[in-house]
Amino acid sequence: MSDKIMLSKREFLKLGIAGAGGLAVGNSLFGKGLSSLAPDGETLWKWSKEAKYYVNTPKGIKCKLCPQNCSIKEGETGDCHTRTNVNGKLYSLVYGNPCAIHIDPIEKKPLSHFLPGTFAYSIATAGCNLGCLNCQNWTISQKSPKETRNYDLMPEKVVEEAAKYHCKSIAYTYSEPTVFYEYVYDTAKLAKVKGIKNVFVSAGYINPEPLRELCPYLDAANIDLKSFSEDIYEMLNAGTLKPVLEALKIFKEEGVWLEITNLIVPTWNDDMDMIKKMCDWLYNNGFDDTPLYFSRFHPAYKLQNLSPTPVETIHQARKVALDAGLKFVYTGNIPGDDGENTYCPDCHKLLIERNGFTIKQNHVKNGKCEYCGTAIPGVWM
Repeated sequence: MSDKIMLSKREFLKLGIAGAGGLAVGNSLFGKGLSSLAPDGETLWKWSKEAKYYVNTPKGIKCKLCPQNCSIKEGETGDCHTRTNVNGKLYSLVYGNPCAIHIDPIEKKPLSHFLPGTFAYSIATAGCNLGCLNCQNWTISQKSPKETRNYDLMPEKVVEEAAKYHCKSIAYTYSEPTVFYEYVYDTAKLAKVKGIKNVFVSAGYINPEPLRELCPYLDAANIDLKSFSEDIYEMLNAGTLKPVLEALKIFKEEGVWLEITNLIVPTWNDDMDMIKKMCDWLYNNGFDDTPLYFSRFHPAYKLQNLSPTPVETIHQARKVALDAGLKFVYTGNIPGDDGENTYCPDCHKLLIERNGFTIKQNHVKNGKCEYCGTAIPGVWM
């Protein structure tokens, strides 16, 4: 039921050097800063590329990539720590220098209706355009590329490595792929030509124009819908809700397979009335077939004082979503939970049994329920 990664002993021994399950590839930069890598008298380094979305204004450059719309003065960087103004041009500082490289089960993204049992070659750079208090990857997302241990891995090499390790997809993940947009864009175009699919794991905080330009090269996305409250988005995540809802619609319009995650953080977004409003919005906007995950929070970053989300809260949210008419509702971060499994929405039989990231049985055949023939939306083998 799953594709296996065939590694030589030497390749296997490389695993783990770049972190748990990571790969040692390219040349390690070990977090060296701009001044130590750039030639004398130059500000930019090898891993810079002019940004695709910005305008010059009387107050400096305005980045047009995401809803933060940062105004960036000469020599400064935007809120994401990855874009800098040099001589009136905006440059990305995270082109071809990821700080995390791993091979993951696609179920880890999480994606349950997209090539189940396959592996994704996963990359991330430093930086993020949000500032979530509960971020589990804050050691890279809240840093600049000058502060992280990076690897020299240009787009061509990413695609080459993904093929080498028999990965069916490349996932842009862990931190926030929006901030390494140019790197994602060029890599995804090359991967598409080679028949490798592209997966965007994101908070969806991106402006419509760059998103629409990227979508033709994306095959799937998991978007973290953090809450259904503008106030909570501002206080917990340093963002706003409306652009994320717009992004969800764009992914759907552009034909990108979409799944959605809602991490339930105690005392912040665990109100069942708010969760019901979110589920009603999804249903009313045509997302009833879109897989939705309610994921369990564990103390992290600036919310280490909170307790993990009670399992019962996750189960209650799942029931609210199912009652609202959503057909595929999953639980996350609860290994062995019944909510990890896929059930046919018509005959209700078990179709895909999971335990964590492992598939134990799969009864989706040619995109249909093996028992009653109901079409199960997704991207299947």
